[in-house]
Parts: sequence; structure tokens; C-alpha cells
Amino acid sequence: MPEHPDVRIGNAERSEALDLLGEHFALGRLTLSEFDERSAMASAAGTRGDLDVLFTDLPAHLTDSSATTRDDLPVIIPKRDPERWREVVMGLTPLVALVLFFTFDTWLFFLLIPAVGIVLFAGRDRDGHSTDDADTHRGEK
Repeated sequence: MPEHPDVRIGNAERSEALDLLGEHFALGRLTLSEFDERSAMASAAGTRGDLDVLFTDLPAHLTDSSATTRDDLPVIIPKRDPERWREVVMGLTPLVALVLFFTFDTWLFFLLIPAVGIVLFAGRDRDGHSTDDADTHRGEK
């Protein structure tokens, strides 16, 4: 049985309506000005009927079209590299150098940055693999 349009709504229904409007906007069904206007109306809505009016000219189901339009977006897969610790250490080195600089009041700690980089990454290719392993990867034994 459909809900009566004069039934009062709460913050959860308003938030759900705003999320749905955002999805329609992301899919290009609403212009920026339409989205702004409808979002303001959804925020001020007091009854179910106030929200229903915002969606009369929009399709009811988003799942099919949103799934097809998001297929062409690139997928970023995080590295599962057991040697990722080198990148973490290198990323933290400038912070450590800065703390040591303020603690001991000498700029020489900034020389840690290239020194740590050389120690961690010398003899490695761009992907972080050891150049000594290159022969085994090529099939030479």
C-alpha cells in the first residue's frame, strides 16, 4: 500500500532523497541549477508528498544505468608488494629529518633524505625489483 503523501518525514528520508538526487546529478539527468533547486526543496521538505514531487520526471531505478556508466572508469588496485616497506620508510624520512632539524637545530639531518633513498633503492629498477633478479626473470640460470 503506497504511503500517504501527507505523512511527515524525518531527517533520514530527507538525507535519502538528497543522496538519490546526487546520483541522478552524477548520471547527468539533472543540471547543476536543477540539482541545487531540488536539493533545497528536499532539505526543506516536511511531508512525503514534498519529496515525491522532486522525482516525478526521473526514473525510479538507478542501479542498471549507474552500473553501465561506471564500467568505463579506471579501477585502481592497490599494490600487494611485500617490499612496500621501502616506500613507507622513504615517505617518512622527510618527516623524521624535519623533527631532528627542530630538535637539534642543524640542517644536516636533511641529508638523510637522499641518503636513505640511495640505501633503500640503489640497485633496483623503477618497479622496485632488484637488478640482480633480472637474469632469473629472463630465464637465464
